[in-house]
Amino acid sequence: MAEGGSPQWMDLLQIYRCWSGSLKRMRKNRPALFRGRHFEDEIIILCVRWYLRYSLSYRDLEEMMAERGLSLDHSTIWRWVQRYAPILNQRIRRELRRRNGSWRVDETYIRVAGKWTYLYRAVDSEGNTIDFMLSPYRDLTAAKHFLLLALWQTRQIRPRVINVDGHPAYTRAISDLRDSGELSSRCRCRPSPYLNNIL
Repeated sequence: MAEGGSPQWMDLLQIYRCWSGSLKRMRKNRPALFRGRHFEDEIIILCVRWYLRYSLSYRDLEEMMAERGLSLDHSTIWRWVQRYAPILNQRIRRELRRRNGSWRVDETYIRVAGKWTYLYRAVDSEGNTIDFMLSPYRDLTAAKHFLLLALWQTRQIRPRVINVDGHPAYTRAISDLRDSGELSSRCRCRPSPYLNNIL
């Protein structure tokens, strides 16, 4: 090869140097959360968001990205979801609307992965979700565990009234939590099925 090299080779070399320089600058400016990732931050967040928001499989997302000209494997999306879903959950929870002190608590029987299970839910009087829990049992232990979980989620705001349906486990669980100091002694348990219509 001649000392100066062919013009085409020199153009390719110049393009490569320019590209590698911009890549280094991009890596330095990239948030620490995404450093070392091959794909752009926006693509990663988009895939994770779509997986969490819609009932899509990893292979569905792989196909959708292929339609947009991106070649990535479903296992890569799985790794992104495992890495970034807890972080998104943590950041989004800080932005959720503040709940009020009037809770509506109820449970229903649903099928999850082919098995029947109880879905415990709690919302405030405006319909903002406080928490939910799946349990194979509908008893005092499950009710108390769910209420403790909901109280832990809303550390700063304690309920002043908890509206429940006719299930007797809630009354006993709330009484036990008041006795142990987890709930304020002023917190009332109000059995009122029609108030739980919001659920």
